[in-house]
Amino acid sequence: MFTGIVEELGEIVAIENLGDASRFQVRGPVVTEGAKHGDSIAVNGVCLTVVDIHEGGGGGEFSADVMAETLNRSSLGALTVGSRVNLERPMALGGRLGGHIVQGHVDGTGTIVERKLSEHWEIVSISLPAELSRYVVEKGSITVDGISLTVVDAGPDYFTVSLIPTTLALTTLGVKQSGDPVNLEVDVLAKYVERLLGRDAGAQKKEAIA
Repeated sequence: MFTGIVEELGEIVAIENLGDASRFQVRGPVVTEGAKHGDSIAVNGVCLTVVDIHEGGGGGEFSADVMAETLNRSSLGALTVGSRVNLERPMALGGRLGGHIVQGHVDGTGTIVERKLSEHWEIVSISLPAELSRYVVEKGSITVDGISLTVVDAGPDYFTVSLIPTTLALTTLGVKQSGDPVNLEVDVLAKYVERLLGRDAGAQKKEAIA
């Protein structure tokens, strides 16, 4: 379980092709401190399992295996050596929930459509897969590349977010340009509500028929 508050802007230092998977080596001295084999670390919003910890390369590094399904269904497949990535360790039990509940399970990918500069912030428009639009509402929460953000405007195939200077400086959204892919995870609470309402509707229909 994560919160969408990025702890560190890391870097992909090596990618090993394993055939039906890839092994990523990621530099992230903050998130690797105290980490061990089997721990989870979110990379651009994707929950990955630590395989090895490396102390070389000028800072703490870790390796994680990424299966083909994840590479194909997330923006991790577009990463190359030198790519910057958002990193976050799981939330500690009893810790503060600074963002919102994030599972690290990507629901789909979007694309940066437009960036509009303001004096103190930046408005970014991101395309949205049609099947996810029902979960995105104005002032609701969404995770973009592992970053917990508040939706400013929600359309049928897009949404916008407002980025403060801190987010621009400390995450990948500060450098991504139009056409770049991003990972999207909608608010899991919205999906549970939809499921529960669907069950209630089904139960009422059966009662009416009976």
